[in-house]
Amino acid sequence: MYQSNEIGNKQKAAILLIALGPQISAQIFKHLREEDIEKLTLEIANQRKITQEQKDRVLAEFHQMALAKEYISSGGLEYARDILEKALGAEKAVSIINRLTASLQIRPFDFARKTDPAQLLNFIQNEHPQTIALIMAYLHPDQAGVILSALPPDRQVDVAKRIATMDRTSPDVLKDVERILERKLSSLATQDFTAAGGVDAIVDVLNRVDRTTERTIIENLEVQNPELAEEIKKRMFVFEDIVLLDDRSLQLVLREIDSKDLALALKASSGEVADKVYKNMSKRAAEMLREEIEYMGPVRIRDVEEAQQKIVNVIRRLEESGEIIVSRGKGDEIIV
Repeated sequence: MYQSNEIGNKQKAAILLIALGPQISAQIFKHLREEDIEKLTLEIANQRKITQEQKDRVLAEFHQMALAKEYISSGGLEYARDILEKALGAEKAVSIINRLTASLQIRPFDFARKTDPAQLLNFIQNEHPQTIALIMAYLHPDQAGVILSALPPDRQVDVAKRIATMDRTSPDVLKDVERILERKLSSLATQDFTAAGGVDAIVDVLNRVDRTTERTIIENLEVQNPELAEEIKKRMFVFEDIVLLDDRSLQLVLREIDSKDLALALKASSGEVADKVYKNMSKRAAEMLREEIEYMGPVRIRDVEEAQQKIVNVIRRLEESGEIIVSRGKGDEIIV
């Protein structure tokens, strides 16, 4: 739990639990892994004699660490450091912050992940595409998806490409970019090189944008960087990829889809996709679906794309939960 040059982490944790008493310690054990419980139990059993001074010292450190974590959560790293310096002195404050940030694995732009994406967009939309890409690479994919969808089409492609090809960024660059938002939001810094971006990052983002944005970015990347576009497409699932599903998987998907959404989605789909769907429905259900599409009349492209995206989201959810398997080519063959 804690780092110290005087006694080891396990011993310190054991002393803390002994000092807190059996009732509180039992509650803490409920939140620990079985492996950790075994180690701590053994360590507690090995504690022959613990002085009151040791208990007081461990409890004081635990209290300081808890306060520091609360300060970071409420006001950020700099806020926590300022308060701790005033209360404990600079050296002690730095020691606590260093230990705590190491255990929390604080990443750059932590403050931004707690900010509304529309607000973030106002601050970063006029920045250089590389700056936007760097910030978005550290955001939650849902936030980044909202921002990417709101950017102009040419910028969408540029930013997506930069996220996908991003590798490692130095602390100095991260600090410089964080200062862009410092006046309006807050700032965090890191001492280590951190990895963000890459193909997986942009796939997570594209999986959350609207289909028009997704298609615009992929089509432009196919011209600018065909290899990158192909790599991204391999990791994504779009509505037309329904033909890649085996019959059992598609039947599971169809059970979770509203018939109106399915009719809308098939209104502008290829014959191959429609045939695949009809094949995995009962004859009566397929006839009813065809009739619903026939009598639907003209529909907006946006409504069709939204319906298709709903179905794609169901497929992605079922794939993530392991209920279905999506074949994406070589290496994805299924062994029965």
